[in-house]
Amino acid sequence: MKKDTAMEALDIEYVELSLDRVVLQMPVGPKTRQYAGILHGGASVLLAETAASLAAALNVDLQKYAAVGLEINANHLRSKSGGMVTAVATPLHKGRRTMVWEVKISDEEDKLVCISRCTVAIVEKG
Repeated sequence: MKKDTAMEALDIEYVELSLDRVVLQMPVGPKTRQYAGILHGGASVLLAETAASLAAALNVDLQKYAAVGLEINANHLRSKSGGMVTAVATPLHKGRRTMVWEVKISDEEDKLVCISRCTVAIVEKG
């Protein structure tokens, strides 16, 4: 699921994949920093939506359905100029057609960098 995706381009790695928890890590560096030298908010949002969409996808039959981002919000709480950030997605709602996931992005010291809520649509393939 990583090849030729944003996950591959931004060096996002799987840490944990389960039905109720997805953990991803992303380095903070030239690919993810904005002009001022800190983690780009868009990179944090991309990481959050990736974690939420992947978490939702683990909960559906991927032969019949796709999990796609429908809405996302994010609050950027702390800047980060290097190192690693970790995203942890946990469910707030798991329905048949939509799921809502909370994603907390923290640094190596477990300090919250960003908090996000992502609504994922479950759509039929076809």
